[in-house]
Amino acid sequence: MAFNAGSQDLTGDPRIASAGECALHTLESVTKTAHALGAQVSMTVLHEEKRVAESALAAAFADVALVEELMSLYRADSQLVQLNRYGVVHRPHPYLVEVLNYAQTLSQRSKGAFDVTVQPLWELYQQAKQRRELPRETEIAAARQRVGWRKLVVTPDKVTLRSNAAVTLNGVAQGYAADRALAALRQHGVKHALVDAGELGALGGKPSNGAWTVGVQHPRDANAYVALTNLSNGCLATSGDYETAFSPDFLHHHLFDPRTGRSPQELASVTVAARSAMEADGLSTAVFVLGPTRGAELVRRTPGAAALLVLKQGDVLATDDFPHAKS
Repeated sequence: MAFNAGSQDLTGDPRIASAGECALHTLESVTKTAHALGAQVSMTVLHEEKRVAESALAAAFADVALVEELMSLYRADSQLVQLNRYGVVHRPHPYLVEVLNYAQTLSQRSKGAFDVTVQPLWELYQQAKQRRELPRETEIAAARQRVGWRKLVVTPDKVTLRSNAAVTLNGVAQGYAADRALAALRQHGVKHALVDAGELGALGGKPSNGAWTVGVQHPRDANAYVALTNLSNGCLATSGDYETAFSPDFLHHHLFDPRTGRSPQELASVTVAARSAMEADGLSTAVFVLGPTRGAELVRRTPGAAALLVLKQGDVLATDDFPHAKS
């Protein structure tokens, strides 16, 4: 999770800062928290009726649980684990098909910078970390032979993997879970909500007509922010080299360039605002791999998207329309 803030909000979560006090005191604020997809998931709903808010939250968390059930790498019965184990899933759930189709589209748009088949590289670096070393050149070369987004074939009836490839959805599943939660809340008539499923999504804004204000974590200081950004009827996601590091200098981490088998060296973090959390999630990874110039170009070609980039040396860049909070 890459979002922080300093003051308490209606969510009760100190990572989310308030953009203003709620002007409509008739609204009930209901917050629920649980663990899913390797992260703490928190949702706050503001509604006239507490009963409706609670029902909406129950439905939203049920959908998040379903996403985890399908796409977790740590559940033996998930469809993702079955795909990696057997190389095929028959009658895949529509959610899995939707996520994989998006991933393939983004792989094509980013010319392979985004690639869900980097799981062999992740496994290799994890094994090397247990040995307190980095992978050897020959090991990286062997793992790269199993990586390539074209090894994945997706249809509504069957998903297949070739060449002993393996898939991770860590770059899109949390965002998709946030999207499913937001959809469930909308279906229950919720107009004001904030969802934190590892990536953020907001319905409406504050009832006072102000946006939720979110602090983007500094990649080198967990107690500092790079920027504050407004979030209203939109989503936000961050990819950072600090989230899972394989070396103390942050040069080796969980974000891999599938073409080299190594971590990109230019960026420390990328935050993307987009119309959906899955899009923000995937784009933040793609931009990290592409680097600041080509990454920003990809964002500009994506309707409704904007980005904030932090370079390794600390410089901060942003596309013109990134939603900075007013000071």
